Amino acid sequence: MLAKQTENVLPMDGPARAPGKGRHIGAILMDEGKLTPTDAEQVLARQRELGWRFGEAAIELNLITDADLRQALAKQYEFPYLVSGPDGVSKELIAAWDPFHPVVEELRSVRTQLLIRWFNPGGGRRTLAIASPGAREGRSFVAANLAVVFSQMGLRTLLVDADFRAPRQQAIFNVSDRFGLSSALSGRADLSAASPVTGLAGLAVLPAGPLPPNPLELLSRGAFPALLAKAQSEYDLILIDTPPVNEYADAQSIVYRAGDALMVSRKDQTLLADTERAARELSDAAGRIVGTLMNAF
Repeated sequence: MLAKQTENVLPMDGPARAPGKGRHIGAILMDEGKLTPTDAEQVLARQRELGWRFGEAAIELNLITDADLRQALAKQYEFPYLVSGPDGVSKELIAAWDPFHPVVEELRSVRTQLLIRWFNPGGGRRTLAIASPGAREGRSFVAANLAVVFSQMGLRTLLVDADFRAPRQQAIFNVSDRFGLSSALSGRADLSAASPVTGLAGLAVLPAGPLPPNPLELLSRGAFPALLAKAQSEYDLILIDTPPVNEYADAQSIVYRAGDALMVSRKDQTLLADTERAARELSDAAGRIVGTLMNAF
């Protein structure tokens, strides 16, 4: 239980600080309007009586809920996640809405493996395409949630939706797609079209934008690697959502520019032969497959 992770609690006087950073749980809960000063004194008395932590005592007195405490802990440890907004953000973004879900722990494990085996900014390995053999295998779900968990560890993360066939990131994050990647590649916008995600510090999403009539040609232009180079100067890590590898040649062009790809397949749906074919397609495009992920969610 997260209440076990923190100690005491009294609000501290002194210079203003970033919300939550370096502050005690009691101060954060009071700032959030979850506790009054009188409540805090009552909790402190109960804490001394039982020898418990502040959050545990506050829950025992029915002054706050477990969710209130987890939200306060997230602020104390600078671990952003969504509690009630922004409106319209898909519940599919499970790493933001329910960061303690078992599926999110598995995504953190994937993140750890990528940090150990792949991520190397000094070696130019900081841009990763998320690919899959076919449609409806969870590629966009994985890309979106990996972007969240990377940003939660403090990396400035950009998620690019390069799927001009059936883009989904604008719906998952509820951002406008009036301008996006297609706009930037056609000279009508630039990287500023990326939208910061409210409530998730350090994360921005560049949606696909208006769907172009020439997706492959647009992705094959020199503007795409130039945009990625610009993104690498402003972000620590770039994740790219792609169209299905076995259905469109777009993914090959994207992975050629990105250099590396994570292959996603769906349990009980994706055929091994299809995964092997997709791997050959990306290898032929000089792409490195850094790992595979079986999506059972």
